[in-house]
Amino acid sequence: MGRGRRSSGPPGGACRRDPGGADRAACCASKKVSGRIPVIDAPDALAYFQRMTARLDSRLQADVRALFDLMHGELAASALRSRAAEFAPYIGAGKLLRARLTLRVGAANGVVPRVRRASAAAVEMIHAASLLHDDVIDGGLLRRGLPTFWKSYSTSGAILLGDLLLFKAMHLVRATGRMDLVCAFIELAGVVCEAEAEQELVRRQKPATWPLAISTARRKTGALFACAALSAGRTAAEKNALCEAGYLLGTAYQIADDILDGSQNEAHAGKTLGTDRVRGKATAAVRSPAFVRRHAEKLCRQSTAQLARFPRLAAAWQTYLDIEFLPIVRAQMEA
Repeated sequence: MGRGRRSSGPPGGACRRDPGGADRAACCASKKVSGRIPVIDAPDALAYFQRMTARLDSRLQADVRALFDLMHGELAASALRSRAAEFAPYIGAGKLLRARLTLRVGAANGVVPRVRRASAAAVEMIHAASLLHDDVIDGGLLRRGLPTFWKSYSTSGAILLGDLLLFKAMHLVRATGRMDLVCAFIELAGVVCEAEAEQELVRRQKPATWPLAISTARRKTGALFACAALSAGRTAAEKNALCEAGYLLGTAYQIADDILDGSQNEAHAGKTLGTDRVRGKATAAVRSPAFVRRHAEKLCRQSTAQLARFPRLAAAWQTYLDIEFLPIVRAQMEA
């Protein structure tokens, strides 16, 4: 992240950071452990990961358990400790798509458990904070099959809990000692906030276009997927490629969610729908569902292509797409 650059510049600025300072130290550290996982050529990558699936899945289960311990531990260590268990369903109770991206690809790439788990927990806490705030902004009544936090407690409580989660997430990342990740999380979380602010305060109730919908989706949702993805990298080159791949994947997820919002199938979604249209937001609904489906699939293919230089990452990424991501996104677009 270069000095003086604003997050309002071209989306994905964090993807092009040069390996200086802590990045350089992280690159050097990764060389010490590179022998633990063999470097494999592209033709052998898929077979290698098929052999590793069972082992990786058991590792993923352990990682997810540790993820919950970290998230709930941060809340239990705060001034809200007496209500931590009560508020737990609002933190990390969703699909964990972002966290699973970090954990699955990070484990396959040899990122140490302490770092990948803290990064994944931080991403989910930032996501939870954004949902707490979004439900206040949109007046949402249902989230993950439960009454939204602001409805159950208060508007001010939802805002304050969201703020607390955001800073607790940064605390988790700082505790890893990886300043490259701290800088990336700050920049990319800022991209999300800026996109949301622009959508609410500048773009709302103005004519929607497809390019604007894609730009908004890339920044407000793609940036956090980018954050999750680059956390699975060990060298600057890997992190840059993963960051852009994450941006593409997050854009695909958001435009699929735009279609879901227009479906009115709240029983399937488990959340309040239709708020985008009511509030005049620019979304992918400006195009037909069939067109959006094709574009989302294209973005997913492009995300894997970003990792072509890194066969191990590309194979782990495709495994994540096939097992975790695509079934959910396709279900959203068919609701």
